[in-house]
Amino acid sequence: MKRNISYILVGLTLTVSLFASCGEQKHKGGRTDTYSSGVISFASDESFSPIIEEERDIFESIYLQAKIKPIYTNESDGINLLLKNKIALVITARNFKPSEKKNLQDRQFMPQSFVIAYDGLALIVNKSNRDTCITVNDIARILTGKAKKWSDIYPNSKHGDIILVFDNKKSSTVHFAEDSILKGKPITSPNVVATKKTADVIDYVEKNPGAIGIIGSNWLNDKRDSTNLTFNKKIRLMSVSKMAKATPSNSWKPYQYYIYNGNYPLIRTIYCLLNDPINGLPWGFANFIRSPKGQMIIFKSGLLPVQGDINVRDVNINQ
Repeated sequence: MKRNISYILVGLTLTVSLFASCGEQKHKGGRTDTYSSGVISFASDESFSPIIEEERDIFESIYLQAKIKPIYTNESDGINLLLKNKIALVITARNFKPSEKKNLQDRQFMPQSFVIAYDGLALIVNKSNRDTCITVNDIARILTGKAKKWSDIYPNSKHGDIILVFDNKKSSTVHFAEDSILKGKPITSPNVVATKKTADVIDYVEKNPGAIGIIGSNWLNDKRDSTNLTFNKKIRLMSVSKMAKATPSNSWKPYQYYIYNGNYPLIRTIYCLLNDPINGLPWGFANFIRSPKGQMIIFKSGLLPVQGDINVRDVNINQ
């Protein structure tokens, strides 16, 4: 018997050309790095570490005289390191605030920023939990404590208390929840907890049937799956709806295609923030990430690259 299965494939054609000056730079503050050589440290929100590790490995394999050391931390601490001039690059889920940019400009710096990718924040639950369609409004009710039990959202649920788990209390996922889901209001639910890193969130959800974890979607992809359509088999992924009532037909998972067409509602933008007056190695690595090769790495990780032409086509497969 043959079954006709239709898959949506997302293809990426990159058309970016980057121009950079590799000539000699007048170094300040004792720095000796160049656009493609030297040793520097940079910071990144820990939730982006899988994709940033891939970018770093490829960059160093191309530029053999370059060594870039990541500091995986939360969003707030990473940006503070940049403002204190201890690093020249941070990768995070927000742009400079006007006050931060003015602070650097007042000190005769020229901060720069650009977008490198779009990420779908994923909601994960225990493998035993079959209640996997949820609305943005339900998430807000959980964050504010108006919904404390699974039965407050799913009347027939026997899972008891909802425990919502973040990767870090100062992370970009917390800031996204407060800024985008709660419209600037703070999280007030006593049932919200934070671990120290994303791997701990996944581990917590695996062991606790009543938990919901919020993580970056780049943590979920099975690296053996070149289409980025499967997720970590140890947890279950929720579908999220913008509508008043979530159903399978109006709820979406953070696949690239649903980030691309805007169906998935929990999308955050990933930025490179730079304060690199000599346009040295931090600038070189940041520009590599938005180059065709760096954007292809982002595409293969399951995130949506910001550069390139996205081609979407239906493919019918007989089996």
